[in-house]
Amino acid sequence: MTSPAPQDLVVTRAGLADWPVISGWAAAEGWNPGLADGPAFFAQDPEGFFLGRIDGEPVSAVSVVNYGADYAFLGCYLVRPDLRGHGHGLTTWKTALAHAGTRTIGLDGVVAQQDNYRQSGFQLAYRTVRFTGTAPETDTPDGVRPAGPADLAAITAYDSACHPAERPRFLAEWLTTPGHHTVVRHQDGRLTGYGVIRPGRDSLRVGPLFADGAEDARALFAALAREAAGRELAVDVPEPNAAGIALAEAAGLAPSFETARMYTGPVRAHAQDRVFGVTTLELG
Repeated sequence: MTSPAPQDLVVTRAGLADWPVISGWAAAEGWNPGLADGPAFFAQDPEGFFLGRIDGEPVSAVSVVNYGADYAFLGCYLVRPDLRGHGHGLTTWKTALAHAGTRTIGLDGVVAQQDNYRQSGFQLAYRTVRFTGTAPETDTPDGVRPAGPADLAAITAYDSACHPAERPRFLAEWLTTPGHHTVVRHQDGRLTGYGVIRPGRDSLRVGPLFADGAEDARALFAALAREAAGRELAVDVPEPNAAGIALAEAAGLAPSFETARMYTGPVRAHAQDRVFGVTTLELG
């Protein structure tokens, strides 16, 4: 797939080898990408990443990652700062959107771009607030343990109930990526939540943090905070989850960044009240 644009911009699919360029731009924007996100991102949809180049040099990026037949997620919308304002981003965007076909598309939009997204057919669903700060000292929580290979099926099923689409390929990588630490909580032999913490450019990042309720979320977060050992961490909390906001505030974390979850159409019903921490703003 190629598309010509102003100043001979050519948009092509990006490969995993291009991820350092994309994540480097994201880091420069202060988005704090994870250090090892690429393999899991590309595992979900290796055809869903795009770069715009001029004379072979990358100048713009966007991802449109497909989940099944009905849902896609747009992220990594970036233009090199010295080449903004020339239409390169919009051309890259339009080329990539075709990859979603007729699927509903979601995104987490930064404040500066939300009006542009509305003009492209995206409607606000809710705000997401990033909370950051030093990981608090925590006691060993009850019922929480590190996840193992035997937990993958239960986690995948639980995740499916909390997300607009199933994503087994993504999870198989996300849960086993070196540096990613996953914990689960069980009550009466039943999985009641799971969480992941991973290293990022500026701080450790928690995501996802999915739980049946506030008690489960607190226990999982406490286990993840122990892994952070007094270092900086960040978690992206959907604003409608008041218990999630309260959990972040009780941990001494402060709002530092906000985005808007927006969709082009309906998404399947899922347990939004269980989402105490978004997996990743790039892939939903």
